[in-house]
Amino acid sequence: MKIVIVGGVAAGMSAAARARRLAEDAQIVVLERGPHVSFAACGLPYHLSGEIADADDLLLHTPASLQSALGLDVRTHSEAVAIDRAARTVRVAGPQGEYDEPYDALLLAPGAVAVAPPLPGLDLPAVRTLRTVADAVALRERVDAGARRAVVLGAGFIGLEAVEALRHRGVDVDLVERAPQVLPPLDPELGALVAGELADHGVRVRTGVSATGVEEAPDGGMVVVLDDGSRLPADLVVLSVGVRPDSALAAAAGLDVDARGAIVVDAAQRTSDPHVWAAGDATAVVHAVTGARGPVPLAGPANRAGRTAADSMLGAEVASPPVLGTAVVRVMGLTAAVTGANAAMLADVEHHTLHLHGGHHAGFYPGAQAVHLVVHVGTDGRLLGAQAVGREGVDKRIDVIATAVRAGLRATDLADLELAYAPPYGAAKDPVNMAGFVAQNVLDGTLALWHARDLDAVRASALVLDVRGDAEWASGHLPEALHVPHTQLRDRLDEVVAAAAGRPVRVHCASGVRSYLAHRVLVAAGLDSASLSGGMQTLRAVHPDLDLVTDADRVPQPA
Repeated sequence: MKIVIVGGVAAGMSAAARARRLAEDAQIVVLERGPHVSFAACGLPYHLSGEIADADDLLLHTPASLQSALGLDVRTHSEAVAIDRAARTVRVAGPQGEYDEPYDALLLAPGAVAVAPPLPGLDLPAVRTLRTVADAVALRERVDAGARRAVVLGAGFIGLEAVEALRHRGVDVDLVERAPQVLPPLDPELGALVAGELADHGVRVRTGVSATGVEEAPDGGMVVVLDDGSRLPADLVVLSVGVRPDSALAAAAGLDVDARGAIVVDAAQRTSDPHVWAAGDATAVVHAVTGARGPVPLAGPANRAGRTAADSMLGAEVASPPVLGTAVVRVMGLTAAVTGANAAMLADVEHHTLHLHGGHHAGFYPGAQAVHLVVHVGTDGRLLGAQAVGREGVDKRIDVIATAVRAGLRATDLADLELAYAPPYGAAKDPVNMAGFVAQNVLDGTLALWHARDLDAVRASALVLDVRGDAEWASGHLPEALHVPHTQLRDRLDEVVAAAAGRPVRVHCASGVRSYLAHRVLVAAGLDSASLSGGMQTLRAVHPDLDLVTDADRVPQPA
């Protein structure tokens, strides 16, 4: 059997290696149009930062090493330019010219290409993407040569990694994102934390604006022009506004391609042609939570899809599982991670959103850092997605929840997970367990929540009850709130009832723990009560310009 694979790196090389392990007698040809068939694309920002000193360390294999280890015929600088499905041949443009390569089974793993908006000036030499080893080397060379001003267009995962790398090298950075927040896959309340971290490290964050072009400047640099009229000087520009499936070859061959340009495949990675498979960033995958189909350009799913494709090409009955989109990124001193669906993806789905701010290890052990965790739960208890931001322990919690979602656990099952505990590593009630406890309380009616997004409606129709301590109240509170520390609530219930005057009571504390205790007291007293999900921490993140009253605002009255 002869297998031809178009594209190396993640999906293509995973398929090639798996096919060889399953079929020693198969002839396996890998066509890669670039100079590198197997490199660590996710390591590119860390070469730019200098944390990976040598670009050669990003090269995982060469054609020679793959021939030696796996008997693969790997051809770099060889681009597949056409497919003749009837003849089962691929037209290849290689170093020695064009030729036709026959196949019994063909795998398309061309990946994705960076989106380049039709803007003037993007062809200037100092405007780069961060997709290849050559990109990382070129950007690093410009920094080494003295570049001190950069503009990064796009605040997704790669854009933020580029920002961090450039700041690590001492470069001044403007970050431009047309969405209202950085890292759009995050819910806004967590995106605000990432934006704050960027600002704390000197990054000028500009959201809700787009570039209209790049101009050469008289001093030899460039100017990035924004649609709000701003002009940002730059010595280099990193273009990271997204990627699109590289599906032109498949479309030209008449294979099914969806509206977003992704190659349509079945669960076994087979295309609309029974002799052609596809895997990786160029394909449409099924989202495990929403069921939507579309490209999810992540290394993990690409590698697994390549393995499935190899099994299928060699006759096995296999299926790729739906994709959760689990991802993580380091942003200066913070880590942000996601799995499953976010709030935007669930806009038309009735669900509960839980906000927690637990420590990454036991609070009594020195150095505990907050894990800001958001969990979306269906009204039936199904885990729909989770996100977290923090300085320590974020990836651990999201990995646990991603595993729970894949295993079909319910949100309430998180309460019973037996996670490793010792004071330096976690807590007896881990943030993941706490999410399960909160889910139990919400689903069985023990806890009613109100959310920061509902603040205006709450102010108009309810009594806001602040149950924090005196010092917290003095540091900043809503001007209309009634202050009754939760430890005094039972003795001051009459005061609350009088202030409510028949209205609902919407209670809050700093993080949601004490307000839950107060909520139970209020419910027992017959009041219509709800607790603010995530407390003042989440409220301030959702409403960064919230006008709070502090003790310093109090004007002494004349005697």
